[in-house]
Parts: sequence; structure tokens; C-alpha cells
Amino acid sequence: MSQKSFSLKYGKGELAFSLPSEQVACEVLGREYPPIEDVSSAIRQALAHPIDSPPLRELVRPGETVVITVSDITRAWQNMDQVLPLLLDELNLAGVPDENITVLIVVGGHRQNTASEFVTLCGETVCHRVRVLNHDAWDEANMVYLGKTSRGTEVSVNRLVAEADRVILTGGIIYHYMVGYGGGRKSILPGCSSIKTIRQNHLWALASGGAAGSNPNAFSGRTEGNECHEDMMEIAAFVKPDFILNVVPTPKGDFAGIFAGNWVSAWQKGTKLVDEIYGVDIPEKGDIVITTAGGFPKDINLYQTGKTMDNAYYAVKRGGVVILLSECPDIYEPPEFSDWFKYGSRQEMEAALRKNFGIPGWVVLKEMECGDIATFVMVTLPQNAELVKKANMIPVSTIEEALAIAKERCASDAPRYIVMPQGANTVPLLDGKVSVG
Repeated sequence: MSQKSFSLKYGKGELAFSLPSEQVACEVLGREYPPIEDVSSAIRQALAHPIDSPPLRELVRPGETVVITVSDITRAWQNMDQVLPLLLDELNLAGVPDENITVLIVVGGHRQNTASEFVTLCGETVCHRVRVLNHDAWDEANMVYLGKTSRGTEVSVNRLVAEADRVILTGGIIYHYMVGYGGGRKSILPGCSSIKTIRQNHLWALASGGAAGSNPNAFSGRTEGNECHEDMMEIAAFVKPDFILNVVPTPKGDFAGIFAGNWVSAWQKGTKLVDEIYGVDIPEKGDIVITTAGGFPKDINLYQTGKTMDNAYYAVKRGGVVILLSECPDIYEPPEFSDWFKYGSRQEMEAALRKNFGIPGWVVLKEMECGDIATFVMVTLPQNAELVKKANMIPVSTIEEALAIAKERCASDAPRYIVMPQGANTVPLLDGKVSVG
């Protein structure tokens, strides 16, 4: 029987294994996509010929105040330091001086970013040219109340954003396992919203109507019927952003596409490119799915590993097995994630989450739910066993142990394998759709 060899990233190294060739259903890989060669020219072109909007130079008026939103350090891959200088130059040409421009780091409910992180995100020159500030979701005195959404969310946003003459959103678009896609409206919610608004909106990521668990409509690639996303769009509409510039990355982290213009339609066009690059059709669900979080730093902790678990969840048959490679040297980081495992049961944890919603708690719930569909076996460091068990997974320290358990647990004598070397980014699609089991 011929064998097919694989080597998947794990920590700062790789783990190798072989599978019977005829039993490998597919390998889930993001599509190769040509990177933009001349980024500066592409940005200028996007600003001059935006989607469903006048050019930025014609949109703003001399002397107006402008707030530009930039995602926080957890989204440094967006490389806005390449975008912002050209954006500032364009505003200057329209008669808006640097002293009228504020870059707001839209941290949402995350921690405040440091001055050195401002430089990483914006570039040193931009930090000297314009004012760069953190949003603080807990600073109630610096919020402006704008009204309620149709679902009852009370919308309060940063005063700078509410009172600026023009608001420009920047960011990046990738799949997001709560609201379908990142980017776009996320610069407003959670980006520059109050913590109360963030929590009220994010409750839509949980099942409603007395049901337990996460909302079945909240998953990667889904926006229509996704209540959390739809509420988010209403919140952003209160602000009425004037312009957007979002980017889509290639699998290697370069710019695949730059989308500027109307905050809704330009973002929606960007999501189509995300589907093209990262939505991967599979011929069937796997009895055994083998995936990696992507090695260091993507597998530095269990919190970051959640996206990979979620993607593998859509590739495995109900009752099958997922082998997850994630070293997790800092498995208990951040504390606001691991602290959610202190509850005696999933029911207690979910009850606490509904009272005081936090994204880390939602990630914990989603990770626990993965094990309800399939057996999750996690290859990790031995000292991580206790927390891995609490996350509804079986901890092992070698790929050989994991393969042995998988063969024993799956319902087939000749299991069909799916291998996901880019598990954090690729979303498996059956018949063009995300599906479970």
C-alpha cells in the first residue's frame, strides 16, 4: 500500500507522518494568489477610483476634521503602515492639514496599545505627523449615545468618531468565525464602541429563545441571517462612515487586494476575494481530519488555536476524529481566556457568559462544542493536559499516539483522511457551503 507523506507546522518545528495514499480524500490549501507588486500605486489607484463613492480627494472639504480608524496590535498583519502615509497625503491635497487628522487605534474590548505598538501599526513618520490615540471602551465620559438598533442594542461610540466631520475606516478582511468576515463594520463595533454596546451586540453570538450554546447562524463566511453581523451593520450605520480602505492578504501575508470606497459595498467586494482565496471546496467530509494551527506564533496558546478548531469542525464527519497539532507553550494566556475554564460545568460557564459576555468566553464555549460533533485529539506539550481535557479534547504528546486513537475511535476500517496544513485560515466548503457533520 503506497503512502503519502506530510509535514505540518508545530511550534517552531514540524511533525511528520504518512497516510495510505488512496485514503487521503484531499489536502485543504488556500489558493495561490499573485501579490500586488507595486503597493503604493495600487493604493493610489484605489483612492482615485473607489467603489460606489467619489474619490477621497473630492469627498472631503478643506479644513474638515478627520478620524482614521486603525485596528490594534492583534491585527498588525494588515500592514496599515504602508497605507496611512498615502491616505494622509491624499487628505492634505484635499485641504485637510495633518493637525486636523486623528488616527484612532480601535482596540474594541482589548487592552490599550503602547507607543511602540503605535509605531508598528502606523509607521514612525505617521506617528510624528498626526495625533495617534487609543480608544477606551470603558471611558463612558468619552462616549456619545446615538440610539438603539432594531434588536435593542444601545449604541454609544467614541466621541472623536461621533463628532468628526469625516470618518475613514481602514483594516483587513479575512474569515471571522463569529460574524462571517473581519474588516468593514468591525472598525466601529467592536472597534470604537462602548463596552456596553460591544457586550449587547456580542450576545447575538449565543443561541436565543431559551436554547443553549452558541448561535448556529454565527460562523465563518455567513452574513445573511447572522444576527450578530446584522446588528453590527446597524451600529456602523449610525456613524455613517464616509470612506473605507480595506485589504485582503495572500496566504503568505502580502496584499492580494485593496478595496476602497463605500463602507458597505467596497467591503462586500473584498469578502468575495476572501472566498476565492480561502474558501476551499472538499469532495467529502473526513472520517479523520488532521490539522495544524500553523506553528509559532499561531499555536502559542489555546485561545489562538480556536480558529483552527472551528475550521476543522466543518471538514469532519459527525462521529469522526480531528487531530489538532498545537504546541501551546503559553496555553493559559491570556488569563481572560483561561479563567473561563474555572467553572464546574459548561452550563455554569455559559450562564456566566450570558451575564457578562466576553469574546474569550465565547471562544471557550465554541471550543467545547467542537467535541460534541467529533472526537478532538490535541497533540501538545504534556503539561497542557489538564486544560486540554477541560476544553473537551484528548491530550497526547505525539502524532503517533493521536493517529492510533483516531483509528480506534472513528467508525471506519478504512478511514478517509483530510489534511489541513493551513488550518487557521482555510475554511472547508462542501457543495460550496460551510456545513456541520
